[in-house]
Amino acid sequence: MLFGRKQRLINRLLIVEDEPLVAFDTEHVLTEAGYHVVGTVDRYRDAVAVLDAGEVDLILSDVRLTGERDGADLAREALRRQVRLLFVTASCPVDAPLMSIGCLGKPFAHKELLAAIDAIEASLGGKRPRKLPRGLTLYAV
Repeated sequence: MLFGRKQRLINRLLIVEDEPLVAFDTEHVLTEAGYHVVGTVDRYRDAVAVLDAGEVDLILSDVRLTGERDGADLAREALRRQVRLLFVTASCPVDAPLMSIGCLGKPFAHKELLAAIDAIEASLGGKRPRKLPRGLTLYAV
């Protein structure tokens, strides 16, 4: 603990979102909450470039992305690299439990997004989240 605050397991986030306003809003909320957003991109290839450039603790990805490849392709690549991915989308892929840590349904409130990350962090720390925020489904960690 540092000055009464516990050390986070999730610090560096990558946002992959094809809707500019949603991407900007998400980045702003996460930055204000003290997270380090390492990148905000709208394409698979740009997300992979961010992964190549440095460490990422969690990817927040929509399923629909700009370009030919989608969020499911990114989830498979993240799984291969052992980087956790949370789908943030209106429609989660059927095979999401095989390639992601969970799914947060759109639309969501800022507090639900932050609570979703807290729930993932609790799970990673070996604790069962007390209550999941509306719209969040968590899979095996």
